[in-house]
Amino acid sequence: MRNRPLLRTSYNQELALLDTTSKKVAVGILLAVGAALPWLVEDQLLQLIGLACVTAIGAIGLNIVTGYAGQVSLGHAFFLAIGAYTAAAIAGDPDARTVGFGVTEILIWLPAAGIVAALAGVLVAPLATRLRGLYLAIVTLGLVFIGGHIINEWSSLTGGPGIGRQPPAPTLLGYDLNTGDAFLTRDQKLYLLMLVLLIIAALAARNLARSRVGRAFTAIRDRDIAAGVMGVNLARYKTIAFGVSSFYAGCAGALLYVGIGYFDPTTFNLLLSVQYIAMVLIGGAGTVSGAVLGAFLITLLPRLIREVPSFLPFISNSPAESPNAYQLETVLYGVLIIVFLIFEPRGLFGIWIRLRNYWKAWPFSY
Repeated sequence: MRNRPLLRTSYNQELALLDTTSKKVAVGILLAVGAALPWLVEDQLLQLIGLACVTAIGAIGLNIVTGYAGQVSLGHAFFLAIGAYTAAAIAGDPDARTVGFGVTEILIWLPAAGIVAALAGVLVAPLATRLRGLYLAIVTLGLVFIGGHIINEWSSLTGGPGIGRQPPAPTLLGYDLNTGDAFLTRDQKLYLLMLVLLIIAALAARNLARSRVGRAFTAIRDRDIAAGVMGVNLARYKTIAFGVSSFYAGCAGALLYVGIGYFDPTTFNLLLSVQYIAMVLIGGAGTVSGAVLGAFLITLLPRLIREVPSFLPFISNSPAESPNAYQLETVLYGVLIIVFLIFEPRGLFGIWIRLRNYWKAWPFSY
């Protein structure tokens, strides 16, 4: 195949993780840039990029159940909350006013947060076998309100509205990641941790999509009745989709506020679920790369909007004045979802595919 290097002659070549040299080079460059960022940008911006990495983990989880399996879920904030409070309780100070067991080892509280959230997802999954589309979306939306009521009332665990509690303080095999030292600052340590976890989560999701389970998800998404006729066990694979998605959400929730150092029950609301839906739709449903792109865009968007008043003086940075940057941010979420659904349903990943195909065919137009 010397003269046709991109011609695939086996399923192994078709399903390869990095099937072209250009993809291998691009991934290598991205990894090199990501590893060098702690010494290239200031800690404040590094903290925001680390938050984007964690958000991307949660977006990948939602993309598994919505993008790959086609099960619309508006309850992602519920599973994020389960992961956040499970981790906070396990790693929390036993002598504090909130529940805590003092186990700060990240290899313990991070998997535990994902497992507890996955169990909750498995309990919700039977609804997915009986409902679909808008009906399933409304049911999962109800989880946000149920979860919001529980965490607002369970003050011994959550600290209560307006008070909150501290997130887990991570240590890795005895090495404290929550404080700086002579080699790395706190934000540099946390960013590198988040980057490594994002890479692991993305690789796991990509390999899941290439597996038999991933192909079953795709069949259910495209047409669940036809998938059932072909022998795909709908109940089993929908349960797996919700379980895996909830595991990712639990892990993301456990890490989401580690960099900030504080979180409140009111943060796990409908807006948080809408933001994750926006990440999947804007980035590109059914692709891991799209979920990561959407998560980074939505996470960095508030920082970009804060700079708008310097170019448009009639927009204020003060919440007391109107119009302000906070109102603009809320409006942009809806505008971006509408624009991408109408003009580019495949999201940012679809735009990249168009650009790539254009340059591959250039200078020919066919």
